[in-house]
Amino acid sequence: MNDIVIAYQGAEGAYSHLACKTAFPSSISIACDAFVDAMKMVESGTANLAMIPVENSTAGRVEEIYRLIPRLELHIIQEHFEPVRHCLLGLPESSLETIKTVASHPQALAQCQLNISKHGYKAEAKFDTAGSAKEVQALGDPTKGAIASKLAAKLYGLKILSENFGDLLGNTTRFIVLSKEKVALEYEPNKEYITSLVFQVRDIPAALYKALGGFATNGVNLVKLESYSPSGNLQVSQFHLDIDGHPNNRSLVLALDELRYFAKEIKILGTYEKHPYRFGQKR
Repeated sequence: MNDIVIAYQGAEGAYSHLACKTAFPSSISIACDAFVDAMKMVESGTANLAMIPVENSTAGRVEEIYRLIPRLELHIIQEHFEPVRHCLLGLPESSLETIKTVASHPQALAQCQLNISKHGYKAEAKFDTAGSAKEVQALGDPTKGAIASKLAAKLYGLKILSENFGDLLGNTTRFIVLSKEKVALEYEPNKEYITSLVFQVRDIPAALYKALGGFATNGVNLVKLESYSPSGNLQVSQFHLDIDGHPNNRSLVLALDELRYFAKEIKILGTYEKHPYRFGQKR
């Protein structure tokens, strides 16, 4: 895709910004303060797409996103897996020895806790990773460090003091790409797909068991099942499903027919090709 505008949450140099540049190298990326701001830019037509994180292999799901998506008229057209490589950044004159405090988002600090402790650094929680890097640049203090991405180092003129500062290898974030326009993918037998939807169950005994039973009897694999309460209502549960398959697969057609019988307010969010990460092709 060329000449597209893609919105993301965070400051320039955030991992979401890096995901935009990886998945859409020629795109124009726009930073937003909140996830909903990025999504509403797409809904209003100001941006073509939004790059939104939904889960991290270390930190788990981003629950806010599962509540936001059903409320907006957007469609999932793609997924993207971005490796999270935490770097320790400092001023050009800084070194591992001069650093006394490191700042970052609380999740990034938690994912680097062993290395922070090993060096005897003091951790400072900030709003986001890239913003922490920008602050280090602005302060001009060689004792201040930040945990952020390589992209943040490049954007803010910082030195990478440690390229793999995270405690765990393989830390990865899954993103979804949202569009106002629905993309109807034709089924191709040589490709593999994910279909995402949300639904609520009817108020009958064993409703969820019955609603999901059709997937089991028709041999359809459920990749993900998330449950949450819609905003302002603790008496109703809403479910998010990621399904292994395309709606034109005969087995999925039958499974969805059974789901419709036992569930209500079903909304298909999109069908998209599986990312190569799912096949073990990690970068």
